[in-house]
Amino acid sequence: MSRAGRDPRIPDKEYFRIGEVAEIAGVEPFVLRFWESEFARLRPSKTRTSQRVYSRRDVSLVLRIRDLLYEEGYTIAGARRQLARAAGGEPVQVPARTRAAIDRVRKEAEELLRLVDASATKLARPGA
Repeated sequence: MSRAGRDPRIPDKEYFRIGEVAEIAGVEPFVLRFWESEFARLRPSKTRTSQRVYSRRDVSLVLRIRDLLYEEGYTIAGARRQLARAAGGEPVQVPARTRAAIDRVRKEAEELLRLVDASATKLARPGA
């Protein structure tokens, strides 16, 4: 990337530790760790000692997420949608295994509701 295309908020180096990224973005390190769990594209590398190492691209994404949330007022879900649109795609589809698990839980919940309704109906009848 040419110097002209670089974000002036990001120092001129290729890799950053979590504390450096937190300082650049003006957030606490725990916020960055939370964002990693909420934004699939934010996946810094880890060293052998499990320390996070952010690339320039990661830092740029952190700054974009920060701007969407703090400056533009988006929610986490809204920021995800904006990032997906900017990448030219739609929001990430739910994996088939996850969708199947959700469907199973939904069916179990519906069955439990039917049982509760049936029990409530029995209890509501006089002489039951």
